[in-house]
Amino acid sequence: MTVTFRCLDIPSAELDESVLAPPSAEPLSGEITVRSRVFFTDQTKGIISGTWESEPGTSRWEFSTRGEVITVVHGRMTVVRDGEEPVELTAGDTAYFPLGWRGIWTIHERLRKVFVVYTA
Repeated sequence: MTVTFRCLDIPSAELDESVLAPPSAEPLSGEITVRSRVFFTDQTKGIISGTWESEPGTSRWEFSTRGEVITVVHGRMTVVRDGEEPVELTAGDTAYFPLGWRGIWTIHERLRKVFVVYTA
């Protein structure tokens, strides 16, 4: 099976909309609207992949039971792992958040990413 999608071609209105909340992340700057669609799931291997979009805001993330690899396809964000320097991510950047990663994400403008989440 090959799964393909062009995440930038999917209108925001066609993604599933919700409000960012635990257990995913804790919003720190008020309510943050997010949108997503999962395109691939393999429960036996603990893998989920899709696209995710977020309105601007600041939130705390703790990857205690899962890790995530992302590629930013639109927008800009700054991530700060606890005890480390900030890293800015923009379109074309890929980032790896390993199990145990804890820190702050600040999304400066509407952001869309492709993600792969994995569990231990």
